[in-house]
Amino acid sequence: MISVSDCLSAISDDKSLALFNAIALANTNTNILLSKFQLTRKQYYSRLSNLSDAGLIKRKNGRYLITSFGEIVYKAQELIGQAVQCSAKLKVIDSIDLSGFPASERNKLVDTLITKNEIKKILIPIDLDAGHQARDGEKIYSSGLTPTIATK
Repeated sequence: MISVSDCLSAISDDKSLALFNAIALANTNTNILLSKFQLTRKQYYSRLSNLSDAGLIKRKNGRYLITSFGEIVYKAQELIGQAVQCSAKLKVIDSIDLSGFPASERNKLVDTLITKNEIKKILIPIDLDAGHQARDGEKIYSSGLTPTIATK
């Protein structure tokens, strides 16, 4: 069974993450990856072993390929990268949250500041057609399947 910490540990250093991303993006020759990331053979294969043990990649016909689980982790770390790129804007939103701004004004600010739709979906509560209205202190989030209500 793979744990979250095993998965995160496998991509926790810059070179492992870059290697994982390279495998996710293309079928690349081993020699190219070794020279591109300036890794010794031992470092390279140790990182590949960690990625494989975490279920992120697999070896097939001498090539390393991303697994279905790896694709999900790849997309999640892409989202984290987008959040890092807009971290200054997220700090502005946090300061607005602390000041007691009305939710509608906060949502307008998020919509104006944040250009990535994936991040907007996380930050802006959705309205439910089922008639449930968010009360004070509640935010309604959508994971794509069923809405979840979180209280502050």
